[in-house]
Amino acid sequence: MQNRSNYLFRVERILGVLVLWFLIPAVSLAQDHSGKGAVTGVVKDEKGNPMAWANVVVKGTAHGEITDNSGAYRIEKIPVGERVLRITLIGYESREVRITVREGQTATIPEVMLREQTEQLEGVTLEGDKTNRFANKKTEYVARMPLHNLENPQVYSIVGKDLIQEQIITDINETMRNVPGVVPLSYPSGGFAATFRGFTVGVNARNGMESLSSRSSLDIANVERIEVLKGPSGTLFGSNISSFGGVINLVTKRPMEAGRTELSYTTGSFNLHRLTADINTPLNEDKTVLFRLNAAVNREKSFQDFGFNNTFLIAPSLTYKASDRLTFNLDAEIYDVNNTRPTYNYYGANSGINGPQDIALGYRKSLFHEEFDAKSKSLKIFAEAKYILSENWTSTTLFSMVEEDLQHSYQGYATWISPTKAVRRMGNFGPINTYHTNIQENINGTFNTGKIRHKVLIGANYKWYNQNAVYTMSDDIDTVDVTTDFAALRKGGLAGVNINPRKFDNPNEYVLSGYVTDVVEFTDRFSTMLSLRVDHFKRDKAGAKDSYEQTSVAPKLGLVYQVVKDQVSVFGNYMSGFQNQEPRNQPDGSSLVLDPLYAVQYEGGIKAETFDNELSATVSYYNITIDDAIRTGSDGFITQDGKQVSKGVDVDIVANPVSGLNIVAGYAFNDNKIVRTSDPDIEGNKAVSSPEHVANFWASYTFQNHWRGLGIGVGGNYVSDNYRFSDNVFTIPSYTVLNATVFYNQPKWRVGLKLNNLTDEKYWSVWEMRQQPFNFAANLTLRF
Repeated sequence: MQNRSNYLFRVERILGVLVLWFLIPAVSLAQDHSGKGAVTGVVKDEKGNPMAWANVVVKGTAHGEITDNSGAYRIEKIPVGERVLRITLIGYESREVRITVREGQTATIPEVMLREQTEQLEGVTLEGDKTNRFANKKTEYVARMPLHNLENPQVYSIVGKDLIQEQIITDINETMRNVPGVVPLSYPSGGFAATFRGFTVGVNARNGMESLSSRSSLDIANVERIEVLKGPSGTLFGSNISSFGGVINLVTKRPMEAGRTELSYTTGSFNLHRLTADINTPLNEDKTVLFRLNAAVNREKSFQDFGFNNTFLIAPSLTYKASDRLTFNLDAEIYDVNNTRPTYNYYGANSGINGPQDIALGYRKSLFHEEFDAKSKSLKIFAEAKYILSENWTSTTLFSMVEEDLQHSYQGYATWISPTKAVRRMGNFGPINTYHTNIQENINGTFNTGKIRHKVLIGANYKWYNQNAVYTMSDDIDTVDVTTDFAALRKGGLAGVNINPRKFDNPNEYVLSGYVTDVVEFTDRFSTMLSLRVDHFKRDKAGAKDSYEQTSVAPKLGLVYQVVKDQVSVFGNYMSGFQNQEPRNQPDGSSLVLDPLYAVQYEGGIKAETFDNELSATVSYYNITIDDAIRTGSDGFITQDGKQVSKGVDVDIVANPVSGLNIVAGYAFNDNKIVRTSDPDIEGNKAVSSPEHVANFWASYTFQNHWRGLGIGVGGNYVSDNYRFSDNVFTIPSYTVLNATVFYNQPKWRVGLKLNNLTDEKYWSVWEMRQQPFNFAANLTLRF
């Protein structure tokens, strides 16, 4: 009866917040600010270092604050009387401090020390703990400054390693399915991308810096969390990191002071064998030099009759605390991939095929043998120097170098002339060597002008990019009837076939950028964000490509009002994104110089983090417009006169309604249309790879008493129909995929079983790549 009462009480609290949203204006106007006081203090670690991002809350009230870079906080307008401050930070033991608040006075609290947790790995929380484990949205990367979710006018979602572990995820695709509106996509070339808000973007940011994963994809063994920023984000991140839909930023694991080790083995369907290691240790007694090593070995066959995916990752990282003010971080990733690429399909004009389900090829059959493989290596090196200039100002200098070497990549092509017959061709890309170097400087600070507080970012970035590439493409090899007992094409089948060598003509590219942001806090509830970025793009002359330069400007404006302090905020934003465009050659031999391609977004919505963060929710409406979209006419001439409008709704909910129950849910509606174009036949059509409806859901429950640590989970994804081509004929059908898990988690070990695609649904990605049928994965994790 008591449990039922608790459950009803929590349900009433959740329903209460919905009512509160309608009563907010009246509540805000009716608030009495008399009989209030303030409290100020500093939070530090055991060595006396300031602790930024600690959460300081006055229990039993809606008042709280996040500590700044100096560990300081100030909370105002607290009701007078005896109060309790609760101070928390992930990876540290929470503290509570009793205070007395007096009217019109500011209570100064002695330094509060947080001790690092030693009984469990950083971020490893027993599923039975009463906490909203998947709702942490603290990040320094989204705004490039410490800014709480409720203070940020931009919409973003975060998938942390706890959720990744609970779902026994082994690849980036399944991770991204936990983000509202996101549909993952693996390119036939080997890279990874995701589609959301009507546009496609790769994982092009790593710890806020521009990165690269175009032909070797990436491994999630070194992932702390994945941040998905919604909307054009060119202002802070530039055109090469973001698309008009947003940015995907991968945050890696960092060294910690406690010595800890985690070993994990996963096995499952299609001969899956995956071994990961996470080893962390301080290298000296003072714990000023910290080292962490993450590694992963993955072996897996395809669900089709031919195909495999073998990868190896090693990722060392080092932190050196040179002084109380200066800290260095250095990390690297070495990633080797040997796998097969999915087939890329073309369709004849009279093929009679209007969707992938019309093809007569068996779902588990392949047209090409796994002899046609791909091999790539990538090296990523990142360095950071963070220096506390003063109590309110910090300098962060960053460097990144990415080198991706593709030895070879065989790519099979099938041109379907009917539902039963396909013409096979083979391409071989490589060697392709890609080099990418970035240097970045960010200055963060706070200051006051009268009673108005400013949080400022001033930054600059320089990027150099180069790629050397060759590839070959065969003539038509043969025509196969897939209703017969045909054989998968092998390398011997290329004998006597004409092979055409080709070369990419890629000159050096340089981008010099400057950006500034000022978050102006007029009151403790109302703030505005003003941002501006200037990019100067330059490309050298190479072969037939002329040199050219181009400058782009991207502004950003955001407004936030916390109608319930530290619990509910309403927001609006104007955001700009851009893509530099190189000159294009026309069929008559002339060159067309294109303007930068700009997208503008208007968005408004509401964010909530209520009931001690047991409910975290965001609801927003957006409108993204591209006025000078680039289109190619039927005569081959390029014009820049198109207009595209993508608008829709995003809903993101992460909840912990009762102890042990955690829910992650999202829904996105997107209407992405070609409003104007140089081709009247497609004017008014839906844009490609833009499903209207995307939904995700995951719920897990962990037993609280005798079987503490034992849990179950269930969830799935829905993606509606979408079009492969702009004529809106070839349709990728909708799908619903259901998954389930059972696990038993203890501080020293964890076991889990995951069942994926329970209904054995046949479904395709937005680029019509076949997805896995029913499969399972079993995991054992040991912690020392």
